[in-house]
Amino acid sequence: MAEEYLQVITTTDAEDTADQLARSIVEARLAACVQVLGPISATYWWEGKVESAEEWLLQMKTTADRYEALAEHIKTHHSYDTPEIIATPITNGSADYLSWVRAETRPRE
Repeated sequence: MAEEYLQVITTTDAEDTADQLARSIVEARLAACVQVLGPISATYWWEGKVESAEEWLLQMKTTADRYEALAEHIKTHHSYDTPEIIATPITNGSADYLSWVRAETRPRE
């Protein structure tokens, strides 16, 4: 199961932006599920200064073979110049849930 399934995260600067991005990802079948959490507080370096902002976190469940398309979709539809895109392997999980993730990330014919 290792490296077959992933949890991918990104953040946005507004709840409606997060919701729109989540919907477009699921509709494109790039993730079976996207959870939007927030607001969260982020502190980070940007253009030589420490910045703080309110953000919304998107957690996506997908398969490793859909990662590149998902990352490209995020880059294309994201408002940030450099969006956070981090993938973490899901090393264990419910077989039924992971089967559902695989089924819902397959393109429909």
